[in-house]
Amino acid sequence: MLALLLSACAGSGGNSEPPSTSPPPADTGTVEPGEGAQEGPQELVIAWLSDPPSMDPHMSTDQQTSVMTTHIYDTLVVHDKDLNIQPGLAESWNQIDDLTWEFKLKQGITFTDGSAFNAEVVKANLDRLLDPKAASPRASLVDMISEIKVVDNDTIQLTTEYPYSPLLAHLAHSGVGMVSAEAIKKDYELVEAGEKAGAYLAQNPVGTGIFKLESWDPGQEVRLVANPDYWGAKAKVERVIFKVVTEEGTRIAELETGYAHIIDPVSPSSISRIESIDGLELNRQPSLSLSYIGFNMDKKPFDDKRVRQALSMAINKDEIIEGVFEGTGIPAVGPLAPDVFGYDPSVQPISYNIEQAKQLLAEAGYEQGFSTTLWTNDNPDRVKVAEYVQSKLKEINVDVKIEVVEWTAYLSQTAEGQHDMFVLGWSTVTADADYGLYQVFHSVNVGEPGNRTFTQDSELDQLLEEGRRESDPEKRKALYKEAQEKLVDIAPMLYIHHQEYLNGVSSKVEGFWRHPNGIMMLHDVSIQP
Repeated sequence: MLALLLSACAGSGGNSEPPSTSPPPADTGTVEPGEGAQEGPQELVIAWLSDPPSMDPHMSTDQQTSVMTTHIYDTLVVHDKDLNIQPGLAESWNQIDDLTWEFKLKQGITFTDGSAFNAEVVKANLDRLLDPKAASPRASLVDMISEIKVVDNDTIQLTTEYPYSPLLAHLAHSGVGMVSAEAIKKDYELVEAGEKAGAYLAQNPVGTGIFKLESWDPGQEVRLVANPDYWGAKAKVERVIFKVVTEEGTRIAELETGYAHIIDPVSPSSISRIESIDGLELNRQPSLSLSYIGFNMDKKPFDDKRVRQALSMAINKDEIIEGVFEGTGIPAVGPLAPDVFGYDPSVQPISYNIEQAKQLLAEAGYEQGFSTTLWTNDNPDRVKVAEYVQSKLKEINVDVKIEVVEWTAYLSQTAEGQHDMFVLGWSTVTADADYGLYQVFHSVNVGEPGNRTFTQDSELDQLLEEGRRESDPEKRKALYKEAQEKLVDIAPMLYIHHQEYLNGVSSKVEGFWRHPNGIMMLHDVSIQP
């Protein structure tokens, strides 16, 4: 079977490459082949797989947008490398009682449109996230907040509906990035004119971050330029250019020749190639993420638990990890990675068992199997996973047609429930089970907020609601253990693995690291001669 997998991987088309993209003009400041760093401003070039669909932190849930918004916007608090909470736009905070938190804000900070950051701006942002008219897919990050009180210009109090211990972790999420109140006003003006919320901010981001948007050629490149008025330590490069380079071989070639300084992602199958090239380094980062194959529970036959369990039993995730991911990452029992609060190692997964899978399908009335589609975006590793699943499900008479969908369309169409099965991932960026479970499986979050399997189970909903309301850590763990056991039984998705993030990096780059939440961190990056 492993031989079958490797054969499928080799035939994925991932080695069929178009000619390398044209080098940048000589005056861009990038490093030319065989040259050292040029005189003048430093420009960091990142070649990555696809474009962000938006620049609005409140209206997007994908990682590309999060990379952008992390550098354009700031949050009240931040997670450091060790996932500890540190000051951001808030210099200090105090929990007054079980429900009330008070934040003292840093003074003298301005947005890139010249407007001031203050407590009224914080309120405008939280109001927007909670506004049903805006319908933010990030609303669940803050929907436990019942009152927002501006104490004075630099002080704000947040009252939660119930004791909510992960509040600070949620406020550190890039989805709660602080946007200029003036820009929010302009966005609402378009909403009143009939546009969808986010129509203005998707193209016109206004934050207090270390970079600001310079230009955006959708499908080609995004240019961020250093914010000269940034309130913290200034960026060490003048500009960051994100180039869309869809073919991995082309990305590696651009890294090797100096047309790119960082590439994302690197497939595990390319690790040895990166490590064998002088002047290149492989950056490996354990993650809080999950890779999975989801089932649309709103569609037949995936509305039957026995079918979902059967498909899960028919897939050997160890073969996927070894054959596709070259042994990187660890097998997933459920949706939570080991470093996430609430993860329980005693939860037992659905085991690989072809014969039992056939029996379950027969019990569900599908002894002769059925035909379905499996969606993926053009990430080469996901395509390989899809090809492996296609080959394995033939053994239980399930005929799978693979469809590769462009990223922006992929996000919107899976949010709308147009899919059958799909390959995707989720990162529990807050390092708390509430975000890894409530956002992805609670019935209020079906669709764009994160629940793309359309899981709607009242008992699971109750467990997840109790988990976010409970303040005692041990009681929370017990609730999340029960929720994880239930998710194994419900089987809304096949939990594949918790990956390692892999990036190719020029040895001339210093200060680059990737957060456990998956975000490339560019605040301290510089390029050496």
